[in-house]
Order: sequence, then structure tokens, then C-alpha cells
Amino acid sequence: MNSPNNGTASNGSNGAASDTAQGDILIVDDTPDNLRLLSAILSRNHLGVRKALTGQWAITAAQTAPPDLILLDIKMPEMSGYEVCERLKADPKTQAVPIIFISALDDAIDKVKAFAAGGADYITKPFQEAEVLARIAHQLELRRLQRQLVDQNEELMRSNRELEQFASIVSHDLQQPLQSIMGYAKLMGLAYPPIQQSPAQPYLDNILTASDRMQQMIQDWLTYAQAGQWVPAFTPVDGNMLLHQVKLNLKVALTDAQAELSYGHLPTVMGSDVQLLQLFQNLIGNALKFSRPGTVPQITVTAEAEAAGWRFGIHDNGIGIAPEHLGQIFEAFHRLHSAETYAGSGIGLATCQKIVELHGGRIWAESQLDQGSTFYFTLQAAPPSEVVYIPSQSNVVKYIA
Repeated sequence: MNSPNNGTASNGSNGAASDTAQGDILIVDDTPDNLRLLSAILSRNHLGVRKALTGQWAITAAQTAPPDLILLDIKMPEMSGYEVCERLKADPKTQAVPIIFISALDDAIDKVKAFAAGGADYITKPFQEAEVLARIAHQLELRRLQRQLVDQNEELMRSNRELEQFASIVSHDLQQPLQSIMGYAKLMGLAYPPIQQSPAQPYLDNILTASDRMQQMIQDWLTYAQAGQWVPAFTPVDGNMLLHQVKLNLKVALTDAQAELSYGHLPTVMGSDVQLLQLFQNLIGNALKFSRPGTVPQITVTAEAEAAGWRFGIHDNGIGIAPEHLGQIFEAFHRLHSAETYAGSGIGLATCQKIVELHGGRIWAESQLDQGSTFYFTLQAAPPSEVVYIPSQSNVVKYIA
């Protein structure tokens, strides 16, 4: 139906929405009387109103300035309300705007079609004013909460980025003075041999031990910060080669603990070889660190195929974790034991979680006190064309001091 403004979107009957108007609502209906009625209802309830007589003008108005809510008629010439809704939901600028259909169509199939197109609610004509206002208020509140959540997520991401940058900068700045302390302490022991027989030697040893611990903590902080900042290109990574490198890197620790590390043939996955090496090394290193006194550490690495990739498991016979603490172990700087009992920075598992999530997987643990722990994580499988076949084999390596 034609109108004096040729279907253009316009403000409500009271002109531009006042500063006290709550919300910006776009009403779309090809019948001017319906527009005037709805506009009057909303305006006297302090709701901002815009109007459009055609679907195309509604799309243009919404794309130009996305409203908080759209009230949309279904039966309109040239373009139905269903099509208007589908086009708005396909546009990233307007897909989050809730749409309430208002129509005389009362069949169930019409309502199902409206929701399938992306509608958030449905009001049947003739309508009750109280019902319209209640449904609008509900959708506006949901929209407000949605925006609040988006804002909070953006602020959290910004804070995390700043924290990671801060940790990286501080860690770099701490490296130089720490290296100076370690260098001079070592030089004192070499340049002044008599000090080795003096009461000062234990103090010098404590300086070097504390410096070594601090250096490891700084390196852990850097690794944690870099895990969130660096987005590497993924390539096929052979799990067997990863474990071989882990064994080389941890050979001294494995030998000192007389540990037994076993694993079968491991799959090829998609990822960053540097970060996945860090992941396996952290988890196996943890299994060594938290072994039970007087017990030979036994660590088993497994891999099981899943629909979306592979589920790896790192199993140990260590001290275990109380079930009530399992939800906290991946928090940065969270420690279940004192630094005097078990050395570490408290961010190794947080780094593992970052790496796994960066790879599109998830990580979790299952454990009981004094019964060992199993850390599971999932990774994406490499395409079959990228997998190099290696005959099935079992690797059981015992390290004797």
C-alpha cells in the first residue's frame, strides 16, 4: 500500500525519539493505521520508534542504524516478513537484532515458519497492549544482557592481552639483572677458592639455587604469555617424534627418578610442533614432579581415535589430586602445594590449557589422592594424505640412575 512518504523509515508520531526514550524500535507494516497504532502505544510508554512501510525500507533502515528491536508484519507486498527476517539475520550488522513478528496469521505452520526464519517471538493480531509491551520489555532486557556480555568479554580479552604483554615485558626485564646475580655468584666461587671451605659457601649455594629457581619461573611466565600471543600456522606433527624429543629433553629428570615411560604408536595431528612439544613436556614433567616418595614413577601416554580427532592421555602413579581441586588446577598461579614441597611457578598447567584451546581442543584431568592422575586432551587429526605410516610398536623405556 502506498503512503505519503513512499515507504521510507521515519520517526514516530512524536518526531525524533526523546532523550528519555528507552530503546530504539523499528516497526515494519504496510498498513499505515497499524503503524500509527503501534507507534502511539510505544511512544506513550517512553519507547523510541522508527517506522517502515516496506520490507526493503526496513532492511535499509536497520542496516544504516541497527535498532534494538524490530516489530515485523508478515503479509506485505513485494517482500514478505519472512524474507525480511532471513535477510537481516544473514547480515552480520543486523543478525543480533531480535525480531518479533506481529501478524493476523494464527496457524501453527505460520508461527513455525516465523521462528525458522529467525524470529525471537510472535504476537497474533488483534493484540492486547499489555501483551505487546511485556514481550517487547522481555526482548529488550535480553538484548541488554547480550550486549553487556559482549562488552564484558571484550574487556576481559583486552585485560588478558595487557596482562600477557605485561608478563612478557617484566620477564624480559628481569632476565638481565638475574643473570648478573648468577654470574657474579659463580665468579666468586671460581675466583676465590678459599670461600669453598668457609662458612660463606652455603650462602653462595643458596644464592645460586634461588637464582636457578627464579630463572625457571621467569621462563615459565614467558612461555605462558607467549602461548596466548602467538598464533602459529598448523602443520602435521608426528606424535612419535614429539615423544622422542620429550625423552631427550627430560632425560636427566627421568634418569634421576628412575622413571618408566611407556607409549604405543602415536598418531599424527595438526598443530604447532613447538607448542605441542611444550604441552607433552609440561604434562610428563608434572608426572615426574608429583611422584610418590619411594615409588618408581610409571608414566603412560595413550591416544584414542574420536570423531573429531584424537584423545590423548598422560597417566601416572603419582600423589594424585583431590576431586574437589580438579576444577582449579588449570588456573594460572594456582598451587595445591607449597613451593618448598614441590618447586614450580604454578602456571605449567595453565600454559597447557592455553595451548590445547589454541589448537581447538579441550583438556581435563581425572584423579584420586594417592592413586595417580590422568590428564586428557584432544587434538585435531591430520588429513590422511599427511600421515606417514609407521609400523605399530610399543615403547617402554626404563631410566636407571
